[in-house]
Amino acid sequence: MEKRHIPGTDLNVSTICLGTFTFGTPVIEANAVKLVHYALDSGMNFIDTANMYEGYTRVIGSPGGVAEEILGKALAGRRDGVILATKVGMKVGNEPEDEYTSPAAIRKQLDKSLRRLDTEAIDIYYLHRPDPVTPLADILDTLGKAITEGKIRYYGISNYSAQQLSELLNVADTCGLPRPVICQPPLSLLKNDALTELIPLCIKEKIAVAPYQVYQGGLLTGKYKRGSPMPVNSRKTEKSEWLWELTNDLYDKLGEIETSASEAGMSMARFAVKWVLDQPGIVSAIIGARNKDQLDEAIKL
Repeated sequence: MEKRHIPGTDLNVSTICLGTFTFGTPVIEANAVKLVHYALDSGMNFIDTANMYEGYTRVIGSPGGVAEEILGKALAGRRDGVILATKVGMKVGNEPEDEYTSPAAIRKQLDKSLRRLDTEAIDIYYLHRPDPVTPLADILDTLGKAITEGKIRYYGISNYSAQQLSELLNVADTCGLPRPVICQPPLSLLKNDALTELIPLCIKEKIAVAPYQVYQGGLLTGKYKRGSPMPVNSRKTEKSEWLWELTNDLYDKLGEIETSASEAGMSMARFAVKWVLDQPGIVSAIIGARNKDQLDEAIKL
């Protein structure tokens, strides 16, 4: 599989990154382990998770950790060569250090992630969202110390606006603290506002981009058809509130995209992934899958 370089690092990542949001439920541990092994055997070397991921049973404040524990088991004996990313910042409990990214929260959550992942170091540690209460200098100083200690190699940001990223970079440069090397925004054929300001800023600042929601919750896989029953084992039937409302306008947009995909000789899913990977600044597209066949749709472009 093609590899793309993350500027300012020694990391070359596969253009498809395995997302693990559904590990736990609906993807049970045994199947998740098999999926990780299949991804690695197929040439993928980039895996994305978060301390909050536990599948569809997730509620705000639940402890998370499920996907990380599964990954720790799946990567036993196979950690070498894998670029492993996890995140911190969402609410994963009721203690002050279980939310946001204060120095104490980062230290606590990082150590828990390292234990669950059964690894000595995390390659990319994302700030999962902007922190409205902790000074940026304190956050970046703590990440810098974690890098010095060898607990993480690099850090990234997720769900930041262009303005928020600019503020972070200004603090990093002013205080002589490390910069992020990668940005993780939502990006798809149905949601592409990141192309207006955020991704151009990343390109200017030599920050790699690895988008999520490439399939927009499954809408861009071709499974949802106007007038047809909802597909079994789909996001809409299992976690309806996590998917956009299926309006006539949305069906019209999906129909236009499907036509474009057909004219290009591709499935809708492959077309959606290729569109993302063709955008400037993108090094990898994060794809969540339940089984090998779904992963193949992204891998075999």
